[in-house]
Amino acid sequence: MANPVFSRAEAFQPHGNPYGQPAYAGQGYSSQYGMSGRPGDKWDSLSHERGAQQHAERAMTFDDVLGRTGLVLLIIAAIGAASFTLIGPNVVASGPALIIGSIAAFITAMVVSTRRTVPVGGVIFYCICEGLVLGSLSAIFEAAYPGIVAQAVLGTFAAAGVTLAAYKFFNIRVTPRFRQVVIISTFGFAAAMLINLVLALFGINIGVTSLGPIGILCSALGVVLAAMNLVVDFDCAEQGVRNQAPASESWRAAFGIAVTMVWLYTEILRILSYFRAD
Repeated sequence: MANPVFSRAEAFQPHGNPYGQPAYAGQGYSSQYGMSGRPGDKWDSLSHERGAQQHAERAMTFDDVLGRTGLVLLIIAAIGAASFTLIGPNVVASGPALIIGSIAAFITAMVVSTRRTVPVGGVIFYCICEGLVLGSLSAIFEAAYPGIVAQAVLGTFAAAGVTLAAYKFFNIRVTPRFRQVVIISTFGFAAAMLINLVLALFGINIGVTSLGPIGILCSALGVVLAAMNLVVDFDCAEQGVRNQAPASESWRAAFGIAVTMVWLYTEILRILSYFRAD
């Protein structure tokens, strides 16, 4: 799957085993009768206890995903609006906030993504860091192009709404080939952005993030890829509900969707700046 947030959770995969059902059909060594002499007893016991805990928790629903996603986006928006207001026209102050927030958000996202159990505190901390980043970034763009932030916010939610509507009403199916295309394209795009950043440090500009045909094309491609990743995220959330993932996994779904929404916003903000430039 394209979004690494879902890669550690089998419940969000198309052929994941539903929670509460045995993962293996074969007869394993049972430890429930106190037989500890066989080598597999320890792991069977741990698996049995983990399965019992998962079975005890109610299954995730679409309402859980929508509620958690709304809360996560609300926290990001609130922190972003606060930092945007505090920074205001003082663009110089946005630099440190942008750098520190970006590093903290990246590290937190990596930690949360690699955990099998979703740390809710980590998700909230990511939202705070990402809100600080988006508020600082938005302040920079707003100072250069007044009104662009409101346009980008409306554009982001409009694009996400259209993507969700297309996914539901046009019955878009996320096939393995579609996932593979999204994964390869996303990693290729990320690699291109990283190479551009490294070259920019040495004063080399290849036009990927600059005003011009290449920059506009790359931004448009970024918006399309972000929308495609949203489709995959929606499908992962649907798979989680279908596989009866625990309700706590709705935080993972919300986190994954929020990460993609942040990317979509930055790409729309960037492409709007090209059309607003003189």
